[in-house]
Amino acid sequence: MKRPTLARSASKGAVNNSVQAKSNAPRGSEFQHNAARDITRRYFLQQCRVGLGGMALTHLLSDQATAADRPMQPVEPHFPATVKNVIYLFMAGAPSQLELFSPKPVLNQYDGQDPPAELVANRRFAFLRPEAKLLGSVRSFAQYGECGMDLSECLPHHRSIVDDVCWIRSMKTDVFNHGPAKLFMNCGFNAPGRPSMGAWVTYGLGCETQDLPAFVVFSSGKKGPSGGNSNWGS
Repeated sequence: MKRPTLARSASKGAVNNSVQAKSNAPRGSEFQHNAARDITRRYFLQQCRVGLGGMALTHLLSDQATAADRPMQPVEPHFPATVKNVIYLFMAGAPSQLELFSPKPVLNQYDGQDPPAELVANRRFAFLRPEAKLLGSVRSFAQYGECGMDLSECLPHHRSIVDDVCWIRSMKTDVFNHGPAKLFMNCGFNAPGRPSMGAWVTYGLGCETQDLPAFVVFSSGKKGPSGGNSNWGS
């Protein structure tokens, strides 16, 4: 009965010695491990054409590109520039021009009446019910300045600078819904997909820097304008 016990003890000792031998076996030197890691980093930085080194070189060479290779290169305008900056304020929700500087005496004659048949025949107007009435202005207008501009009592300060302001009363449109109207005002078309005023100015005059945006838009309010980012897109 002692032999099997000795055999098991011997085999157990052999297993322990084998495990100990395996644990002491070399796994590869630390030098080889570090070398493989360094080769990988060197390949990424130096030999990969789309790596950081290649991108840095491309950026440095782009500063020496010709004007033909840089379409946004600043160009001279048709006339000498007299201003350095342009601040364009698009104040949606402001009073109508009918209340500020564009009186409509004929509209006032139809105040409270049904629209003429030739105005609404075979046409659909969103948000307007069939029984809607015409609404004239309740403001009082008078002419000011050498230009004889019509101003209401809503613009008392402009009476003294009326000749220094450019007044445009020749524009008209059939677009009056909020979203399409804002797109039409900022992009010249009542549907998304057209470049905005800032994009057109950049296209015509170029940009003096390649690291900053050519024009900046600040939007007030939590909701943002109707039409979204298309109002200042490119």
